[in-house]
Amino acid sequence: MSAISTLTTAQVVALTTAQVSAYSVADFASLTTGQITVLTTDQVVVLTTAQIAVITTDSIAVLTSDQAVALTTAQVVAFTTGQVVALSSADVVALSTSQIAAFGTSQVAAIETGDLAVLTDDQLVALTTAQVVALTTGQIVSLSSADLATLTTAQVVALSTKQVVAVETGDLIGLTTAQVAALSTSQVVALTTDEVAALTTGQVIALTTGQAVA
Repeated sequence: MSAISTLTTAQVVALTTAQVSAYSVADFASLTTGQITVLTTDQVVVLTTAQIAVITTDSIAVLTSDQAVALTTAQVVAFTTGQVVALSSADVVALSTSQIAAFGTSQVAAIETGDLAVLTDDQLVALTTAQVVALTTGQIVSLSSADLATLTTAQVVALSTKQVVAVETGDLIGLTTAQVAALSTSQVVALTTDEVAALTTGQVIALTTGQAVA
């Protein structure tokens, strides 16, 4: 048994940042959920990416919002997809835009639909086009009409035809006229008959001649 795993929570809190970062990956992996949750933000910041990667999903699930916000972008990138799945909605919505933008495409695809649905407007806009392309159809379905309206035209244009088809008919009306006008002909062609029928008059008018005859 690793010595660190026998420490009380009070003793864990008392560790200096130098002591925390000096623990081997094997030692750090032995920390219990209770010990992880009492780490101070100063201690969290100095964790190595290797230490981050061995935190159990059970411990990730109970991270406090303050701990989540304290993570550096390098630490966020070190998350396994399993750890991303384990993040609570409260922690996800607490992440800064720079932390969100730092996620790899596989990490973005691992965000649970319920967590994606609670992203703020600023967080949604922070997604890179590569991250948007990585969204699964299930994640696209979870986006509300308000979420769709928040996306930049560059993000909307980045959507694959498969993702466009996945947009729920009732949410399609959330697209602004500027977003509709930015759609590529392949995206317009990919719209289902139900999606086309759901377009508002304003959205139809916004279609360019090239889109309308596509």
